Amino acid sequence: MDKAARIYVAGHRGLVGSAIVRKLEADGYRNLLFRTSAELDLRDQAAVAAFFERERPEYVFLAAARVGGIVANNSYPADFIYDNLMIQANVIHSAYRFGVTKLLFLGSTCIYPKMAPQPIKEEYLLTGPLEPTNEPYAVAKIAGIILCRSYNRQHGTRFISAMPTNLYGPNDNFDLETSHVLPALIRKVHEAKMASASTVTVWGTGSPCREFIHVDDVADASLFLMARHEGNDIVNIGSGEEISIRDLALLVKRVVGYEGELVFDTTKPDGTPRKLSDVSRLHSLGWRHRIGLEEGVASVYAWYLDQCC
Repeated sequence: MDKAARIYVAGHRGLVGSAIVRKLEADGYRNLLFRTSAELDLRDQAAVAAFFERERPEYVFLAAARVGGIVANNSYPADFIYDNLMIQANVIHSAYRFGVTKLLFLGSTCIYPKMAPQPIKEEYLLTGPLEPTNEPYAVAKIAGIILCRSYNRQHGTRFISAMPTNLYGPNDNFDLETSHVLPALIRKVHEAKMASASTVTVWGTGSPCREFIHVDDVADASLFLMARHEGNDIVNIGSGEEISIRDLALLVKRVVGYEGELVFDTTKPDGTPRKLSDVSRLHSLGWRHRIGLEEGVASVYAWYLDQCC
């Protein structure tokens, strides 16, 4: 991308979008386009088309989405599938209509089957049933991948798709009803420390394993893929390393400096038992993550203390 290119970051206030903006600005890109959800409802086809017609972005990072953890996905399934389908369809269609040079669609590794072989290769997409607790969100993200492929096939566009694994970082959502596991743990353990509580309750058995990647690494990978990747093949973005929820909770406990005990509520759902992405395709392109998990969690906890407490 030329440094003067008009670049639209959809979802610039979100976890991924804000990291992409930080990376773009650090790399010297200044012609960046933003709209808040109040200024532009991406679910509104006419409004999105008018924005693209007026602003004519050359590159698009599609990081806008309705996201959340198990609680939010279970509670608002219709919102998750409707909002994400509409956002993706409107942005991708307008990118085609108004001549966007290249678009990167960011999905999630929850698109893969619940019992996919581990580590999860990109070709496992659509080979088995999804995890029921986030099926509406996953189906919407799969539709986004197929949209990009279909426009490429029919219209010769350059729309690529990347699937980050579990993200964390600055600007994360720490709301206990709608957040993902890592920010929820940080908040719960911190609040227990402040209250001198003797225990912290963690959902599930603690046995599921998850992979985490710092959002600044995802932003770096996103710019890398925009520059280096073409075609219909999706690309996993991850660390290729996994940790059990129990060990993750212990790591957070150590970083926060909490001296109480962890209690695992086995009546709560675990979700997918294991979800480790195969990142060999991304490695073969020449990119690897840089931020280790403990280093990353410590930096996020410092951000949380500064911004939220």
